[in-house]
Order: sequence, then structure tokens, then C-alpha cells
Amino acid sequence: MDSYGTDTVKDLDQTSEEEYATQSKLIKEFITIPSIDKAWIFNSGSGPQAMVAMSQANLLANKRRKFMLSGHISKESSNLSVNFHWAPFPVEMTGASAFAPSPSGLKLLVVRNPDDKESPTKFEIWSSSQLEKEFHIPQKVHGSVYVDGWFEGISWNSDETCVAYVAEEPSLPKPTFDHLGYYTKDNVGLDKAIGSWKGQGDWEEEWGEAYAGKRQPALFVINVDSGEVEHIKGVPRSISVGQVVWSPSSKGVAEYLVFAGWLGDKRKFGIKYCYNRPCSIYAIKFRDASSGSDEPKDDAKEAFPIHNLTKSISSGFSPLFSKDGKFLLFLSAKTAVDSGAHWGTESLHKINWPSDGKLSESTDIVDLIPVVNCPDDGCFPGLYVTGLLSDPWLSDGHTLMLSSYWHSCRVILSLNMLSGELSRASPNDSDCSWSVLALDGDDIVAVCSSPVSVPEIKYGKKVVDPAGRPSWQWLDIQNPIFKSSEKVTSGLSSLEFKILKVPISNVSECLTKGAKKPIEAIYVSSSKSKENGICDPLAVIVHGGPHSIAPCSFSKTLAYLSSIGYSLLIVNYRGSLGFGEDALQSLPGKVGSQDVNDVLSAVDHAVEMGLADPSRITVLGGSHGGFLTTHLIGQAPNKFVAAAARNPVCNLASMVGITDIPDWCFFEAYGDRTRYTEAPSPEDMSRFHQMSPISHISKVKTPTLFLLGTMDLRVPISNGIQYVRALKEKGIEVKVLVFPNDNHPLDRPQTDYESFLNIAVWFNKYCKL
Repeated sequence: MDSYGTDTVKDLDQTSEEEYATQSKLIKEFITIPSIDKAWIFNSGSGPQAMVAMSQANLLANKRRKFMLSGHISKESSNLSVNFHWAPFPVEMTGASAFAPSPSGLKLLVVRNPDDKESPTKFEIWSSSQLEKEFHIPQKVHGSVYVDGWFEGISWNSDETCVAYVAEEPSLPKPTFDHLGYYTKDNVGLDKAIGSWKGQGDWEEEWGEAYAGKRQPALFVINVDSGEVEHIKGVPRSISVGQVVWSPSSKGVAEYLVFAGWLGDKRKFGIKYCYNRPCSIYAIKFRDASSGSDEPKDDAKEAFPIHNLTKSISSGFSPLFSKDGKFLLFLSAKTAVDSGAHWGTESLHKINWPSDGKLSESTDIVDLIPVVNCPDDGCFPGLYVTGLLSDPWLSDGHTLMLSSYWHSCRVILSLNMLSGELSRASPNDSDCSWSVLALDGDDIVAVCSSPVSVPEIKYGKKVVDPAGRPSWQWLDIQNPIFKSSEKVTSGLSSLEFKILKVPISNVSECLTKGAKKPIEAIYVSSSKSKENGICDPLAVIVHGGPHSIAPCSFSKTLAYLSSIGYSLLIVNYRGSLGFGEDALQSLPGKVGSQDVNDVLSAVDHAVEMGLADPSRITVLGGSHGGFLTTHLIGQAPNKFVAAAARNPVCNLASMVGITDIPDWCFFEAYGDRTRYTEAPSPEDMSRFHQMSPISHISKVKTPTLFLLGTMDLRVPISNGIQYVRALKEKGIEVKVLVFPNDNHPLDRPQTDYESFLNIAVWFNKYCKL
């Protein structure tokens, strides 16, 4: 494993190697549970066929193994049962970066990105029985294809002759020097000559965390018959493109590429996890109706103009056409962009798409799902979607299915575009988390999980009441997509969970109504925990962000902690997603106080309910959760017997000048995005220090484990190291693991494994397990 820790030999002397050996075997069982990533349903002559993309940790290779499982769906109308007849074995997609089935399901595009900056990108076109085409796209055409994150986008056109996608633009020319001292930007072969070398050239801004070394995302189209690749001209380099889709196809009408674009002409702030970056929906013509040709326009011709379709709104992404092609839908995070919060309550909008393909300079934006500020009890709390299915429409053409957070759960929603009616399609009485994977006509294929149950595929059959309103009857499929090991099944068998409503403390009159409502905390425990009248030790889990959420879904690592005897208290403090915009916006300017008090209120609530032993409480968090973890051990020094912090924010004053999101430091400290400057004043630095965990360092007593990634651009490792050294100076017991090849999430398989192995042993040491 590519990590190193302090005092490793001493730790192994104090804690038996047998415990490490025992725990390492068990955590491996949890870490290697497969994940269900995507699914597609295709209707063939023999009935619907399912294709499910899955992934699994490969610890030896330190990568995720991708594979595909196919199956035939059979339905019994007599007893409403559904069965998935899976193929005997999945097919591993070795080296595949992405796969995209064509609309008909007759072709499958497989993209294989190179491991270096010299090799070509490979495109493979598969039919049901064989490889039909293979194309190698050299680096001089483009670099790697963007297959995840904001810039992801692979889209087949309707006649399945072309695929649009986003990839790194070709490398810009760099100066080359020879033995005489000359240099040129044009002589391609000079850098290959003896006695010459390539210089660095001008530095360019990047999009921060997870995008280090990635070139500008640009738009391309490949002809799947000839392999010809066209770099779409007309998109300025100041716009980073993503999420491309094709406009509806109609004879005699111009064909457009529609995509989201992020401006990066001045400063590129970190964009991963950040919805507060201004973006728009753009369209650019690919084929002119008057050309009468099915071939893309020639490179020598002038580029078509680009159209900004959402000028009147600060955020537009995830473009999607209605079934009939009359409307273009898109999501907006305008609350995040306008306020400065890195994520906020979203909204859904539509614009008319011209039937003649002639775009006007101004478009009317219609609200479909507006921002919800203060939801009534039990009512829709607002939209919190990470993306939309490529085909989310029911057969009526106007009902849209999507997944969104609803308090501490993820639910499936149904939106009727004609009536505007929004309803919950997943069970109203379920505290599990649900996500729609694909649609089988009017039926839904979904994945469901909870903190105590592994992900399972569920099938929702549509039923209509006498008033014509749809609902879904949810069925278990007879054959699960995978079976957990005996150790996992045994570890989960006695676990249960519930969502606690926790009243907030110190209610201020200046708070909005939505910010005065109770918070939620997910409590996970063993049904056997109080058989002897003694509570299991409690691990308090605090999520990062802060404008994120810890949903009621399965987490392999947290389930592992539960299985070895820890109750969990997973706190969704004010500022989390899923509770309306008022509650979310109550936190900025009060970080380190309001969120800390919310967590302490949840802990005290659990103790008062008899759910926790106050002498055996630990705390764990990463990023802003690490900020809270280190705040908690400083502000409540006698509350926690042990702590673990993953890439924690410990000192805003030292972070602001080196992070990829310096605007985050200003917004969370002041609650005002206009305070941001590239040159913080002494007053700014004083406030940053005052609101940081390091300002409470003198009170800390809690032994703390730190897990840090050297490649982290969001919270650079120096932030955690400074806090570690300050604790050591005070004589506080610490342990540090550094992962030299990991960035902010610390989510590579070996890192995940070693991190939670050490967290378990560290907590056991102080909880006397």
C-alpha cells in the first residue's frame, strides 16, 4: 500500500497484530461489495433486456474493476411477479473508461482512454455478437475523453451514425530548444532531434481538484462508420464544455449540438463538488439543413456561430429534450451561483425548441420545479439532483422520472409536465434511499439501499387510480443481482436504523422559519446492543461540504464499523441538502459554531434517549466533516474518547492562499460571496483563524487519527500537518497516515481499505473493544 504512518512499529506493539489481521479480513469483505452504477433497458423481440454496469474494488491493482451483467426480464401478470434472468457470469470491461449503448440498443460504444499522454484513445463499436469497428484517435486530434464529472458527455445521434463527446483538446504548441539555443513553436520534429528539448510554455489555469494535468475540455464528433473525427469549431476556448446532447432530428431542419458550458476566462476555481460555478446551455449547429448532406461540414468552412440559450439565468446544466422534441429542459443551481454556496437547492426549467431549427437570440425560460425555501412539514423540500437519465420519459411523453434528496433519504419523483404535478414514486413509508436506474416502458428499474442493507434492484409497476393519477407498486426481484458473503450477511443481520428528529438549541429570532426546524440524524445500532444493559460505543459521523448530505443509503465502510460493534449517529446538520434553501443558507457565516452546536445537540439527544454511553463516544469526518471533527474535540474536549479526521480543514487562514476554492473560505466565514479577494486583508486572516479549529487547539485532549492525501488540491496536506504538529507540541496522542498518490476523497481502493482498518483499530483502542 502506498502510504506511510508515524510510529507504526510502536502502534503494532501496543495493539496486537492479531487484531489487525482479523479486522483486515473482515473489512476486505465489505470493501469488495460491488456497486450498481448504471442500467439500460432494451426491448427486443423476446421481451425487455436489462444491461447493468457494475464496479468492484480491485485491491491488488488499486483500481475499480468494471463489469457488465445482462439479463432477460420476465413478468407474471397473474401474481405481479418480476424476475431478472441474469447471464451466468458478468463480462469484465477490462481497460474500459466508459460505455454508451446506442438508442436502439443494437450498438455499444466502448471508450478506452490511454494511461499516458502519448498513446491514442480507442473507440470500439460492438454489435450483439462481435466487435464491428475499432478506431485509434491520436493525441494530435485530442486527448482522453471526459467520462465523469461536470464535463462528461457521450451522445449518439438519432440515426446512430455519429457520436458527440467531450475530450481534452490537443496539446498547445510548446517552445523547443536545440543545442544552438534556438527555439521554435512550429517545428514539430525538432524536439525529436538529438541535442534538443521541449520547454514548458505558458502556464494555464486548470479546474482544480481531480482535474490536475487535464487539458481544456472540447467538443468532438466521430463518424462511427468511417472513424473520421471532427473538432467542433466555433466554441471559444474560454468555455469549457460538457454534457453534450443532439437536437431532435427532422428532415430539412438544421441539426444542433446542445451542451453545458462553464466560463473560465479569468480564474478557474475548483469545480468538483461545486455547483456555484456560472454555466449556461449553449447550442451550435452541426449540420446545416440546406447542405443536404449527411457528412459534417468541411474543416475549411467557416465555423457556425454559438448560441447561449440561457442568458437570463446564472446556471444551466444537464440539457435534456422532451420526448416530442418541442422543449429543452435543464437543471439550474442558480441559488448556489447567486449566493456563493458550493451547492444549493436546484430548480428545473424548460425552453421552447423551434420546430424549424432556427434559434432566436432571446428565449423565454419557464419554471417547472422552482426553488423551495421553507417546505411545510411532510411536503416536497426542494430539488437536489446530480443529473438526469438520458431517457427519463414515460410512454405518455410528458411524465419525467428523476431522483432527488428528500431530507435524509433519496427518493424517486414523478413530474407531469402538463399539469405540473410532482409526486413521490418511491414508497412514501420507506426510510431507505431509492434511485431510478432505467425505465422499462412505464415501469421503473431502481436501486434501493439503507445503512443496514446492501444495494438491491427493485421493480416498480405502474398503476393508475380512478382519477388517472399514477403510482408504482414496488416488487422485489426473485434473483438478486449479487449475493453478499456470509461474513457481510452475518455482520448486517442484527443491525437496524432509524431517523431521529433533533430539536435545535439556541433558537435565534433572526433565523428564518426553515432554519428553526429540527435537524435529522440517522441512528444505526445492533438489535442486541442493549441486551446486557450496556450501550455499544457510538461513532458520530459528520459529512463534508458543508452543503452536502449523508443519506440513508448503504456505505461499505460505515457498515463495516457497525458490524464490529459500533452504533452510528450520522448527523445532517443545518446547511445540509434536502431540507430547503432557508436551512441551507442559515450556516454560511456561522461555520464552526452553528454546525458544531447541531452535532452536539444530536449527541446529547442520543444520550438522553439512552442510545449512547457518554463515556464511549468517538467522532469521524472528512473535509468539512474533518473541520467539524477538529472543532468538536477543541470545543467539547471531554465529549469524545477518540477522533479520526480525513483531509480536514483545520486552518482557513493557511488554506485560503493555496486551495483551489479560496472563495469557499470567504463565503463560509462571512456568509457573503462579495467579500472574496485574491489578496486577503489582515482582518480577513484574523476572522479565518478565529473560525478555524486551530483557534481551539489549547483545549484539545482527544487522541486523534489523521488520514491525509498528498495530491489534495482542495484542502492541501499542509493544513492537516500544521494541526498535527500543534497537537504533538501539546503532547496529545496522534497517529498520521499519508497517502502520497491520493487527492481529496481518499477513495482509491487500497486507501479506503487501510483508512478504515486503522480507524477501527484506533477507535477500538480507546473504546476498549
